[in-house]
Amino acid sequence: MASASIKMAHGSGGRLSNELINELFFRAFDNPILKQANDGALLTMDSKRLAFSTDSFVVNPYFFPGGSIGDLAINGTVNDIAMCGAVPRFLSAAFILEEGLPIKHLKKIVNSMADAARAAQVQIVTGDTKVVERGAADGIFINTSGIGIIQHQQQIAPQNAQAGDVVITNGYIGDHGIAILSQREGLSFETTIESDTAALHTLVASILAASANIHVLRDPTRGGIAGTLNEIAQASQVEIRLEEYAIPMRDSVRAACDLLGLDPLIVANEGKLITIVPLADSGKVLKAMQQHPLGRESAIIGRVLNQHIGKVTLETSIGSLRVVDMPLGEQLPRIC
Repeated sequence: MASASIKMAHGSGGRLSNELINELFFRAFDNPILKQANDGALLTMDSKRLAFSTDSFVVNPYFFPGGSIGDLAINGTVNDIAMCGAVPRFLSAAFILEEGLPIKHLKKIVNSMADAARAAQVQIVTGDTKVVERGAADGIFINTSGIGIIQHQQQIAPQNAQAGDVVITNGYIGDHGIAILSQREGLSFETTIESDTAALHTLVASILAASANIHVLRDPTRGGIAGTLNEIAQASQVEIRLEEYAIPMRDSVRAACDLLGLDPLIVANEGKLITIVPLADSGKVLKAMQQHPLGRESAIIGRVLNQHIGKVTLETSIGSLRVVDMPLGEQLPRIC
């Protein structure tokens, strides 16, 4: 690797993250399941198809508009399983607690996890707790792992995008990252911007019911839309062309990004997904998404081409075309 030590950008979901994963972890742990590069591992046991995923949450601050590290940890792992096309069933929860963390804060976080798990109809069935010295963990870090069951025969993977497909998202982008930044920096806007953290598995179920030809499902968390779509474009060896005017974004988020010099395509989301489907199925998939409470603002935001291979491009509102690069670093660290 080019870098001699770990930088914050290695956790960004961008270029340095991919370098760390591909050049260190993938090489050391090399196996066919890992190489699938899904949001979770796709497993087959006794003829049953399963999805298994794990994630760690270090968001700062751990309470923010619209949620907390607790419901974020549940929703994040539920979503990773759902993006494999699976129904989430069982989760683990491991806590690294810093000496001095107020018990009342821990209770609030744990209760938010319990509420989120009940809402998602998953059970937290095992876990672990460790305590570290004061100053070593920013209060609390949480790891959650999960298992889900795949109840269909579709093959959903980042390598499956094809020329002629369309790209659909389920609503406004950038809410989570800007909500975290506003809380962290004490910024105020005309309207409160809240995190979009949500469990998306029921929305995924609606998508799968609408079409038996879903090619890709991903949630654009770290690295945002830009990071996620670059990964897909490279994995599938296609061009993904976005249409700027079609991307749903709140005026408040757009204004905040303009004010702070942030690219909204790189800002993290926690309740959004990207699905890539054949053009012929896009109408019924979009309709099914718009009929779901978490997909009312769903929109087709781009298409898959066979031109600039491995690239994401953006057709701007003035008709020009620009390349949307994989993020190099992280605009907003510690957002999940």
